[in-house]
Amino acid sequence: SLARRRDPLIVSRADAASWYSCGPTVYDHAHLGHACSYVRFDIIRRILSRVFGCTVVMVMGITDVDDKIIRRANEMSVSPASLARLYEEDFKQDMAALKVLPPTAYLRVTEHVPQIVAFIERLIANGHAYCTAKGNVYFDLQSRGDRYGKLVGVAPGPVGEPVDSDKRHTSDFALWKAAKPQEPFWGSPWGDGRPGWHIECSTIASLVFGSQLDIHSGGVDLAFPHHENEIAQCEAFHQCPQWGNYFLHSGHLHVKGGGEKMSKSLKNYVTIKDFLRSTSPDVFRLFCLRSSYRSAIDYSEGALLEARSLLRATAAFVEDARAYLRGQLAGGPIQEDVLWERLGRTKAAVQAALADDFDTVRAVDAVMDLVHHGNRQLKAASEGPRSPAVLGAIVASVEQFFETVGISLAERQCVPGAGSPAALHSLVEELVRFRLKVRQFALASGEAPGEARRQRLLERQPLLEACDALRRDLAVHGISIKDRSGSSTWELLDPRTEDPKPRS
Repeated sequence: SLARRRDPLIVSRADAASWYSCGPTVYDHAHLGHACSYVRFDIIRRILSRVFGCTVVMVMGITDVDDKIIRRANEMSVSPASLARLYEEDFKQDMAALKVLPPTAYLRVTEHVPQIVAFIERLIANGHAYCTAKGNVYFDLQSRGDRYGKLVGVAPGPVGEPVDSDKRHTSDFALWKAAKPQEPFWGSPWGDGRPGWHIECSTIASLVFGSQLDIHSGGVDLAFPHHENEIAQCEAFHQCPQWGNYFLHSGHLHVKGGGEKMSKSLKNYVTIKDFLRSTSPDVFRLFCLRSSYRSAIDYSEGALLEARSLLRATAAFVEDARAYLRGQLAGGPIQEDVLWERLGRTKAAVQAALADDFDTVRAVDAVMDLVHHGNRQLKAASEGPRSPAVLGAIVASVEQFFETVGISLAERQCVPGAGSPAALHSLVEELVRFRLKVRQFALASGEAPGEARRQRLLERQPLLEACDALRRDLAVHGISIKDRSGSSTWELLDPRTEDPKPRS
């Protein structure tokens, strides 16, 4: 966002990248709009470390004192501190459920007030802030001249009589707010009070990373004024020409046909907890992968259905390919040279896409194209020379890509509550093998055609019906069996990744 163009990623240290992420204001449950932003940045973080070998040191600030927290605490007749702790833990649980990697460290605002006070004192000493008679401290935007507005090109407003006479200029923003009745406060050289919003992130990021920050992330709505003011504060504090090198802003999650941002104020939100009761975090992650992290994304059942379908198709291909590798799935001759060449092209395409501003749309398309061509080779059900090596390489590559972006296809091999995935796998394998033998007997497979075979088919019909009933019963418990010519394969399903049943 800073340069408004694609630039090579150059970090200040060769062995690690510093990343500050704006965290939540913890006064309520997080919703899918928040989830979209954090999942998108989690994907980028994983790509940096797992594809490009860049170790990321990430710090996330937790805003645990704020007007919204105070107001909500008063409504609930609890202390702001206890409310903030409650929803901070709730947020962390939501992130874990979404499979978002935790930051290297969470830092709370209330535990760094002395450092915030010291930060403000230096800004005053450097001539960039001033204290008022009421005990408020403001940042003097006029002191920045034309250096303000790097992100969105917004210049300070004209000098004149401010609307709030406590300020020198209407565009100045609060660094320290004088204490009000029934609000938490801390001591300071300017009297009791609490920090302003923008100074919190500047102080925490500077405390950990000093005068040079590689990456700063947040929602697009934070670019102005929050990130713009952070830049002004940090460059004034450190007396440096550029504090943050790369600002990443995620687009909004839109509802109602794409024209309305999901937000608490509009009361059009879905909480993360409610969403995950019916939908897998892998489906949501693939939904996020299907658009650029910078663009707005429309939340709809159709888009989620597409993500479910893609994930289901990928998992089905992996299971079929594994069955082929085990000799359980017959297949016609495979064009090995064609598949090896396509695998190489896919790897190159994925690498190029991820290097181009983390273009996950192109990367996913390339992987799905590989899955499509692999599936075509498995469709023929005839005996012929087996070529398992290339399919094994394709499966490994597909699984590696999805693992890189936080989707584990291997997790579909175990179900919640299973004591041992390996034991479960062996048990189901034996059950499916036994059912196959019964089914082949019921179908009189390999027996000569004629009246005697037709009679045996009639006599064995109850066995065939029992095999079909077992397949249906197992499907209810998340085990899907596919019957093929001369073989049967199976896979475990997460019901949250399956297409929702039509409503009657």
